[in-house]
Amino acid sequence: MKDIRLEKLARLLVQYSTEIKKGDFVYIRADEVATPWAKAVAREAVRAGGHVEVVLTSDEISEVILKESTEEQLKEGSLINETLLARADVWLTAWGSRNVKYASNIDPEKIRNSSIGAKEWRKLYSDRMGDGTLRWCGTQFPAFGDAQEAGMSLEEYEDFVYGAGLLDKEDPVAEWKKISKEQDRWIAYLNTKKTIRIVSGETDVTASVDGRKWINCDGKVNFPDGEIFTSPVEDSVEGHVFFELPLIYAGKEIQGIRLKIEKGRIVEASAEKGEELLSTILDTDEGARTFGELAIGTNYGIKNGTKNILFDEKIGGTFHMAIGDAFPEAGGKNSSVIHWDMIGELRMEGKIYADGELFHEKGQFKDEVLEAFENKQ
Repeated sequence: MKDIRLEKLARLLVQYSTEIKKGDFVYIRADEVATPWAKAVAREAVRAGGHVEVVLTSDEISEVILKESTEEQLKEGSLINETLLARADVWLTAWGSRNVKYASNIDPEKIRNSSIGAKEWRKLYSDRMGDGTLRWCGTQFPAFGDAQEAGMSLEEYEDFVYGAGLLDKEDPVAEWKKISKEQDRWIAYLNTKKTIRIVSGETDVTASVDGRKWINCDGKVNFPDGEIFTSPVEDSVEGHVFFELPLIYAGKEIQGIRLKIEKGRIVEASAEKGEELLSTILDTDEGARTFGELAIGTNYGIKNGTKNILFDEKIGGTFHMAIGDAFPEAGGKNSSVIHWDMIGELRMEGKIYADGELFHEKGQFKDEVLEAFENKQ
């Protein structure tokens, strides 16, 4: 029996997120467990007039390649991604896994070398996203491995995934357009500011956003969505930050990350769990110790962490910062083969200031600040 929510998701990705039209070259990529998603999306993309190429991957095969490959082999890169991303107009990705921890026992150095091998296609992706010649959207297919990691049954996880994307609504696109309009108001406010300061528990960090652009995440690039972000001025980040929420990176869990930052560089780093991998990631390349993103989560339909960055970084009332590659479309200049989001909590005692003005407190935007700003315009 077809799940109408999956059909709605496919239509939304094709018609709203990437706006596929006749003649577009469409690259679809997913793990084999997400074959139903790939089939639904391919159908919609072809109906829209796109030329479709599909690549199905496998965690089991990825595990073999990571374990058995030499350093030279891992650094070789991806011929498929480099070739297709040079040609594609649209790239659609779905995450989903039978076992999210398939790489748990892989040597961190091998994961690092694999990341280095991704350098060419990641740069191609970043450059083309930045100049607008590639439209990309990544989403989640609810699979057993992800449901188990989130502590849910598959049925519960399906309800969570589709509910977070408002796919249980009669007209999801209309709902996301409303969200887009509301977030645009806060972006107009933030684009007039030069400095951001975040204070929460063990966190007190400042960053310059002078000359940078805030981006509205309204289901066009990630789905489900719900955040506003920018790339901070590279050498401006100062202070210390604690990221509470647990993360999965390359199949390994990392939790309780503490970072000290001076002149934009991470100079001290520790983790309550997964510290060895954290250190390895930070030493991947020159840009890995610099932040490429600063963001505020706005999806209040997502309330608890699931160890899935697609959802967790969107939790309404959190913030996240990503080490590594920055967003050219936001004015970011940092370059790295890494782009890794780390999530901090704001809902208990968090405060965010823009040029000294408190505009976000205990996980909520302060409407009166926005109203006062708009009345002055």
